[in-house]
Amino acid sequence: MRLRFILSETWNSLKRNVPMLLSVMLVTFISFLFIGASVLTQAQITRAKGDWYSKVEVVVWMCPDGASQSVNCSSGTAATAQQINDLQKTIRNELPNDVSKITFVSKQKFYKDTFLKQYPNGEYQGRTLTADDMQDSLWLKLKNPEKYQVVSEVLSGKDGVDTVSDQRQIFEPVFAVLNKATVATASLAMVMVVVAILLTGTTIRMSAASRRTETEIMRLVGASNWTIRLPFILEGVVASLVGSLLSCVTLSALVKVFITDGLANSIKWIPFVNQMSVLYVSPILILGAVLLSIIASMVSLRKYLRT
Repeated sequence: MRLRFILSETWNSLKRNVPMLLSVMLVTFISFLFIGASVLTQAQITRAKGDWYSKVEVVVWMCPDGASQSVNCSSGTAATAQQINDLQKTIRNELPNDVSKITFVSKQKFYKDTFLKQYPNGEYQGRTLTADDMQDSLWLKLKNPEKYQVVSEVLSGKDGVDTVSDQRQIFEPVFAVLNKATVATASLAMVMVVVAILLTGTTIRMSAASRRTETEIMRLVGASNWTIRLPFILEGVVASLVGSLLSCVTLSALVKVFITDGLANSIKWIPFVNQMSVLYVSPILILGAVLLSIIASMVSLRKYLRT
């Protein structure tokens, strides 16, 4: 009987406060849409980092023929075969736990397989370069890409080494921009969440104030605090639940249209978030919206429904 009464009161309250409840629903929808977008953006960054970092390599450029800014190349001559062999032995002996694979790339191979693909005519900064202008190199596959600095410190001062570069430097600016976008989205989402909490609390408080006479009568006939408060709390929960569900559906639609059916079809070398990512995020968004609504409602009701 009590449950039936609570549900009946909740339904009546929902019908009376449709405009305000729509406002709560829309603010919740927008707030958690931004939260979901920021979470998915960070998930995209993490996924791309994991994939790209597993593929990037550390490149040890050997001394070239001619001038170089490295003190190891002060002789002005290219690294000898002995220096290259000694360097490979050093890597195997001193970095066995950091380097999983060593690949030697001669300057001729680098010119043919890499340089000419990027510059088909061999022209670079107004000059036509040949294989003799390239450098021999060692390409190192790391077991842990984050250990680049350790590898660099060990190899940078060795004879015949010009520079040690990490391909991650190519991607870091991209990740920096994406991280800033995540922070901006998350900040806006937090502002919207505060707005949603305030609006939910205000709506429930107004609903309670408009029915104060009814609640006083209920108290006089022996109704418990929870029996009185629960319809108001459920009122906010319903609005927040609908808003959060709409945000999840919208996120799913955006991912399908712009990612799955869009970018993923044209850009094959990036692992994108997908519908499974949205499914993982959705329960968190729904639960978060419901909990925030309950907390906001309980706090706002303390003033109007005191014992």
